[in-house]
Amino acid sequence: MKNAQESGVGLQYIGGLHYQDSVTVVIKGDELKLVRILTIFTTIDLSDNNFEGDIPDIIGSLDSLLVLNLSHNSLVGQIPSSLGNLLVLESLDLSSNQHVGEIPVILTDLTFLEALNLSHNHLVGLIPQGGQFDTFQNDSYSRNLALCGFPLSKNCGNDKEPQTPPSVLLQENNSDFFSGFNWKSVLMGYSYGTILGLIMGYLMLLTEKPKWFTGIVGRQRRRNRQRLRSGNRHGARRI
Repeated sequence: MKNAQESGVGLQYIGGLHYQDSVTVVIKGDELKLVRILTIFTTIDLSDNNFEGDIPDIIGSLDSLLVLNLSHNSLVGQIPSSLGNLLVLESLDLSSNQHVGEIPVILTDLTFLEALNLSHNHLVGLIPQGGQFDTFQNDSYSRNLALCGFPLSKNCGNDKEPQTPPSVLLQENNSDFFSGFNWKSVLMGYSYGTILGLIMGYLMLLTEKPKWFTGIVGRQRRRNRQRLRSGNRHGARRI
């Protein structure tokens, strides 16, 4: 147990020495000092030691365990699936170790689990969903760079989206262009262009008088004059 202390007290009980024990444990992230050790208190706190190796599977047989804290050690290996047998477990802290592999899905069966801390390990894969796991936040899994899924912002799967073929992109661009293209705008543009062209043409006639236009008008005037002259001559002969 963490910070266990023994203090001999000079109390005489049936001629023998009486000992009073006290211990400080971490439960659900909070330190709690117990001035007496209760036989019904089902907690294991072995945090902040130099323990190495794997978590033994036999720990899953402690089916009355409420709190398990093995944080801040040098434990390795995968999280044993046998922890899923601790059906009354309320707090599980395995943070700051060297655990690898995926989080066992069977841990979602721990319906009384209120506090979970698996941060600062080397866990990978999808975070299990369902049960109490839907209530835990990012800090329960922080510093596990290969974990993904809710509640983390990192999605599972390929980080890069599949590239779209150029032909498909061209079709999508064309469809986007024609989706904003309607015939009303075409007719309006055509009308404005026609009116503008007529106005510009009229102004050109009034100001610049193009050569081709003046040539046509001149020839027409000369023809009219010749007709008048020839008509006058015929009239004079008849008289």
